[in-house]
Amino acid sequence: MKKIEVTKNENMRLDKWIALECEELSRNRLQKLIEEKKIYINGKCAKASTKVSLGDVVEIEEVPVKKTSLQAQDIPVEIIYEDSDIIVVNKPKGMVVHPANGNPDGTLVNAIMNICKDTLSGIGGELRPGIVHRLDKDTSRINYHCQK
Repeated sequence: MKKIEVTKNENMRLDKWIALECEELSRNRLQKLIEEKKIYINGKCAKASTKVSLGDVVEIEEVPVKKTSLQAQDIPVEIIYEDSDIIVVNKPKGMVVHPANGNPDGTLVNAIMNICKDTLSGIGGELRPGIVHRLDKDTSRINYHCQK
């Protein structure tokens, strides 16, 4: 369990305070942990709207990230821009974005996993790439992959 002491008189909502203190938690993951009653203030289960105060001890029950069954594949993809937070690629027309029935591999997800190696963050408790898109397999446009 991760314990964090509130060292300033923040008078801030718990969900906003944790988002500032624990940048590794996505907003979605944080909301899920609160809903699942895995976040406590001074040993008591807390709501998102609970205000944190100086001296409070916030505990976050850490749930290990599950490894995905998806495999990284060395598939050539044109990288347009890349830094420590984002990668922008030109998805070729005809390339499926996410593995699914009939397309278990050879997808943009498999290619991104190979490019990013171990820098991908967990989404919904599973280690997998967070590809943000609205593209079907026949669309050829730029696709954004956020690692946070």
